[in-house]
Amino acid sequence: MFQESQQRPSDQAEPVWTYRGYQLRASEFTTAMVHLFRAEVQRANMWRQRLDATTNWAVITTGAAITIAFSRGETEQSVIILNTVLVTLFLYIEARRYRYYELWSYRVRLMETDFFAAMLVPPFHPASDWAESLADNLLHPQFPISMWEALGRRYRRNYMWIYFVLAVAWVLNIMMYPTPAGSWVEFITRARVGSLPGEAVLATGLVFNGVLLLFGLLTVGLQHASGEVLPRFGAFPWPGMGAETLDKPGRLAALRAWFRPSQRRQQLLAFIITGSGETSQAVADSILRDMRRGVTALPGTGMYTGQPHNVLMCALTVTEVPQLKAVVSAQDPNAFVIVSPVQEVLGKGFAPLREEA
Repeated sequence: MFQESQQRPSDQAEPVWTYRGYQLRASEFTTAMVHLFRAEVQRANMWRQRLDATTNWAVITTGAAITIAFSRGETEQSVIILNTVLVTLFLYIEARRYRYYELWSYRVRLMETDFFAAMLVPPFHPASDWAESLADNLLHPQFPISMWEALGRRYRRNYMWIYFVLAVAWVLNIMMYPTPAGSWVEFITRARVGSLPGEAVLATGLVFNGVLLLFGLLTVGLQHASGEVLPRFGAFPWPGMGAETLDKPGRLAALRAWFRPSQRRQQLLAFIITGSGETSQAVADSILRDMRRGVTALPGTGMYTGQPHNVLMCALTVTEVPQLKAVVSAQDPNAFVIVSPVQEVLGKGFAPLREEA
């Protein structure tokens, strides 16, 4: 978490951002964040254009297949069926690209809600974990949405209508060519593909489109996409759905982002067993000075040697482990270090014990 401090009066009294011993003036930090924001917006726009390109492929191939099927004066249902398979491939490619688009949109959303919004509305303060969420995503990129959500969303937005047009074109092509079908039996006979009977072809088409429609309905509730304008029901005064955040009708008790995805870096707890008391003091001083992390010394006894040791306990995040190793190794190469994950760390430098209103 970044902390604001003041320079000495002899220097230019300008707020700086202090983190792990490094200091940046507020103007330098703001400039860096603006450039990062522009870069992430550009990335999101690039992948958004790729999404549009995939949809265009599906629309163009569908139009070409329907044109071929209705221009030869005979049943050409195989062209429509093959195009349906091709459109399904386009749907998968577009869903994969959509996950990349959401990756960049996730970062943009974090900066919008907790950096730029804080500038525009002074009472609004950044959440305690926004910097960790952004740093963790930059160091260890992960897709913010699942493949199921991506497939369902792209299907409902675009491909559901393309599949509908292909299904109607398939039915009309069989009914109209080479002459209008006079009965249901004739329609089923024309639906035959090779050695596959018409009943099986019709049943396969119904099952295929039914499964797609059911999949689109079942994934409606997946709303982890940060780059979409979606209803976030927790912000409405409905029973059991966030009404406790209202102090007046229609007014939020605190100005907060109505949707901000959050992901903290993994939190760890390190135990460092060193030799003499002087060595443990040197290690503790280095952690305090270089890492700006608190250290607690616990008394311990080596059961093999019978000698007393100091056991240093330090809470840190996963990105600080390499620096901890370097600090300990520089002071005591023979030290014994144990790093284990913890569920949550509360207190100064981590999540606050008490959330501010």
